[in-house]
Amino acid sequence: MISEVDVRTFIAAHADGAHVLDVREPHEYEAGHVPGARLVPLSTVPDVARELPIGPPIYVICQSGSRSRVAAAHLARIGHDVRAVIGGTSSWVSAGRPVVRGLRANIA
Repeated sequence: MISEVDVRTFIAAHADGAHVLDVREPHEYEAGHVPGARLVPLSTVPDVARELPIGPPIYVICQSGSRSRVAAAHLARIGHDVRAVIGGTSSWVSAGRPVVRGLRANIA
């Protein structure tokens, strides 16, 4: 079973410098993502998983929460401490949190 967190918990973790993976597609990420989130489209998670740090929790986010649960389950199976964000980027935006537009340098 994977851990899921609500947006309030995620906001607090993000403020503390949490490691965040955005598993949406590049065009979705470009339209608006959580500041500091690394783009790792769901289809590439297995390829990137072994490069991710073991130890501190990794927060996985998508648009609404479905893809993040899939990615989190995969990462948890190989030993990562991961948390899927319930409600995804939509809940982040609904909470009035800022987004960054564009691809930036956070592409996996």
